[in-house]
Amino acid sequence: MKRRTFLQQSSLAMMALATNRLYAAPGNKTRFRFQLWRHATLFVEVNKINILVDPMLSAKDAMNPIPNAANSLRIPMVDLPFNEVELKKKLATVNAILLTHVHADHWDVKARDLLNKEIPIICQPTDVDRLKQQGFKEIIPLSEHMEWKGIGITRTGGQHGTGEMGKRMGLVSGYVIAHKKQSLYIAGDTIWCEEVKRVIDRYQPDHIIVNGGGARFLQGDAITMTGTDVLEVSKATKANISVVHLETINHCLEKRKNFRELIHQNRLEKQVMIPDDGSWSRV
Repeated sequence: MKRRTFLQQSSLAMMALATNRLYAAPGNKTRFRFQLWRHATLFVEVNKINILVDPMLSAKDAMNPIPNAANSLRIPMVDLPFNEVELKKKLATVNAILLTHVHADHWDVKARDLLNKEIPIICQPTDVDRLKQQGFKEIIPLSEHMEWKGIGITRTGGQHGTGEMGKRMGLVSGYVIAHKKQSLYIAGDTIWCEEVKRVIDRYQPDHIIVNGGGARFLQGDAITMTGTDVLEVSKATKANISVVHLETINHCLEKRKNFRELIHQNRLEKQVMIPDDGSWSRV
């Protein structure tokens, strides 16, 4: 073989090998991503397992508004990003439900009606009795940490408001979902507080999902994160941040537009995202 031909073939072989490695690499990694359905309802894919978080599945305007709020718009104020047929197909692929708490905007009657009563539900211990009364059979109360189907799930705390209003809102949870060296922190219904900071410091998540909207009643402070709270989260981490819990419930007064303007003003476009309903994000 001539030297020039040998070198050309060797070069082509090396390029082919490099190309194969390039395109093979993603297949060797676990697909770890999530889709925002609406409000706080998330579809998380990890290690070939599908986890549905805080399902609120009612059609637009099907529920009464949250009382004692600045307006009386019926909720949800928007539909899911797919029709009923597609919804049922998606629900058929769900392996488990993960509940931060059982307020109606995170666990509604439609979800209870549509979901198989045999599906595993991972929840905070205080919600077990209510879920049993609703007919669900496999309820997994999580106090701290569990390993489930190769996935680590750690329950975290938060503050669903301040003062008397915060007490009235009751106990809520967040979760850190981890697989191999990747982790997703779903903060749940909480404001920026010491509990959230401790979770970020301890687990160093790759991606954080926070419930924004600055939800509030006519009295008291916000009970979910405001734009100012999200800025505090961004200061505490280099992780990507997704803000959800927007434009669906009548007492969530801060809109996507407000968050996007704040992000632009603070040059946080590369870190903080405001996903649209139906969009996918990678961890």
